[in-house]
Amino acid sequence: MEKSICSEKRTGHGWKGGGINQEKKKLNQNSFLLLVTIVLFFVMYAIGCVVFNAQGFAKTQNFLNLFISNAGLIVIGIGMTIVMITGGIDISVGSFVAMGCMMLAWMMEKGGIGAVPAVLIVLVTGIVFGLVQGFLVAYMDIQPFIVTLAGMFFARGMTAIISKDMISITNETFMAWAKLKLYFPFGGYLNKKGVMIYPYIYPTVVIALILLVLAFIMLKFTKFGRSIYAIGGNEQSALMMGLNVRRVKLKAYVLDGFLCGIGSILFCLNTLGGFVEQAKGFEMDAIASSVIGGTLLTGGVGNVFGTLFGVLIKATIEAFITFQGTLSSWWTRITIAALLCFFIVLQSVLAMMKKKK
Repeated sequence: MEKSICSEKRTGHGWKGGGINQEKKKLNQNSFLLLVTIVLFFVMYAIGCVVFNAQGFAKTQNFLNLFISNAGLIVIGIGMTIVMITGGIDISVGSFVAMGCMMLAWMMEKGGIGAVPAVLIVLVTGIVFGLVQGFLVAYMDIQPFIVTLAGMFFARGMTAIISKDMISITNETFMAWAKLKLYFPFGGYLNKKGVMIYPYIYPTVVIALILLVLAFIMLKFTKFGRSIYAIGGNEQSALMMGLNVRRVKLKAYVLDGFLCGIGSILFCLNTLGGFVEQAKGFEMDAIASSVIGGTLLTGGVGNVFGTLFGVLIKATIEAFITFQGTLSSWWTRITIAALLCFFIVLQSVLAMMKKKK
C-alpha cells in the first residue's frame, strides 16, 4: 500500500494529480472573480466621468487621488488577503493602525524620538504583533477570529493608554515625507490663472504599489506563496503533501503584522496625527476590499491585484458621493454592503456549479 502511494507521488497520478486539477479549477475561478472586479471598477469610473464630467471627475489627478487617499488601505488589504487565502482572518488591523499612528505621534511629539527610529519601532511592533497572533492561531489552534478580536481590543486599548487626546505631528522630517510630491510630466492642464498644473502622487502610493507587486510575485512564484494557497484550499491535503502547515500560517500572520506596520505609517503620513477613534472600521474596509477583489472567505482563492481593485471601487464610490455633494457619507457603507453581498452570492454560485460538475 505504501509503495502504491509513493508511486502515485512520483508519477503525478492519484491524489496528487487530483490536487493539481483542483488548483487549476480554483485558478479559473480566481481569474473569473478578478475579471468581474476589474470590469466593475472601470464601468463605475466611466459612469463617474460621464455624470460628473463638468466637475472634473475625468481629470488625471482625480484618478490618482484614489490611490493617494487609500495607500495605507492597499497595504493593509494585501496582508488581509494573504491571511484570508490561508483560511484565516485578521480583524485587528484597524485598531493596530490607530495604535501605530498614536505611537508615531507620541514618540515624535512627546517622547523626543526622531522620525526614523519611530518608524522602525512601529515596524518592529507590527512584526511582534503578527508573531503573537500567528503563534496563537498556528500552534495553539485557537480560531483566528477570536485571536484577532482580542488583538483588536488590545490595540485599541493601548491607543487610549498612550494618549486619550489627539496628537498632531509637526516633526520636520515626517512632515517633509508627507508633503513630498512626485509629478508626472504629462496629463497637465491650465488652471484659471493660465498656469500649467501637472498631476502628482506621493511616495506612499509608490511604496504601496511596490509592495503589491512583491506580494503578487511571492504568492505566484515562490514555494511559500504556493503553500499559502495549498493550506487555504485543503489543510489536510497540504499536510499529506508534507507542508509544515503551522509554520506557513505563522509566517503569514507575521507578514500580515509587518504589512500592518507599514500600512499604519502610510496612513499616518496622510493624516499627520493620532487619536483613539482613528481608523475605526478599517478592518471591515480591508476585508470588504479583499472579498470584492475575489478572495474567498473559506480560503484557497485570492489575488492581491483583485484587492487593489476592491480598494479602488470603494474609493470611486466615495468620490461619487463627494462630487454629488448632497449625499451622506454613509451611502459608501450601504453601497459596499450591497457589493459585498453580490460577490459573496457570486462566490456561492460558483462553488455550487463546481460541486455539480
